[in-house]
Amino acid sequence: MVAVITGAAGGLGRVVTKVLAERGTQLALLGTNIDRLNDLVRELQLSDDRVLTVAADLGDADATKAAAEAVARKLGRAEILLHFVGGWAGGTPVTEVAASFVDDMLQQHLWTTFNVAQAFVPSLVANGWGRILAISSPNAANPLAKGLPYAVGKAAQETLMLTLAEELKDTGVTANVLRVRAIDVEHERDRARTAKNASWTTPEEIAATIVHLCSDEAGVINGARLPLYGSP
Repeated sequence: MVAVITGAAGGLGRVVTKVLAERGTQLALLGTNIDRLNDLVRELQLSDDRVLTVAADLGDADATKAAAEAVARKLGRAEILLHFVGGWAGGTPVTEVAASFVDDMLQQHLWTTFNVAQAFVPSLVANGWGRILAISSPNAANPLAKGLPYAVGKAAQETLMLTLAEELKDTGVTANVLRVRAIDVEHERDRARTAKNASWTTPEEIAATIVHLCSDEAGVINGARLPLYGSP
């Protein structure tokens, strides 16, 4: 099995990379910092024949296609696409927020997803089997005050993913969204549970869901927005 993980050197990406590596998955690790990606490979002691690291700006369509071509050359084909790229911007009312912040969130959430879908999905369909997953937020459907840029970015990303899921029916490829409120990389919820962190999700919990969704048994799950945030 070959998995492409974008944002692989981030808090979630590192955990998912480790989990999939332990399951024998070949890995294409994408990010913007090649040194951090290579450090992760060394940390996990991954052999060169089963891993590829690629530094790429996934907001750039040509760079994303070049990354997909590099994956095909080294690992043969991609079967799983896990898209973890994104960030947060907010804190300003709609009447005052700069348009550049909205543009930035659309770039990080919508356009990177658009580019990786166009670069990788055709080969997944050609395989006759594939899994595509993106991380979103309940803010996509229930935006908070002063949270326009992020909510717009996530809503646009979810629309792309759900459209893709409809187009992938009967191909053997599925596209799903995992919604989290916050990724609890430091396990604050487990150490000292509070009203604020009670609905946070650990990377390990997300990874466990990903492992299931990437199984043959989960082939019936397509176009889902799965809530991984426990208490509201």
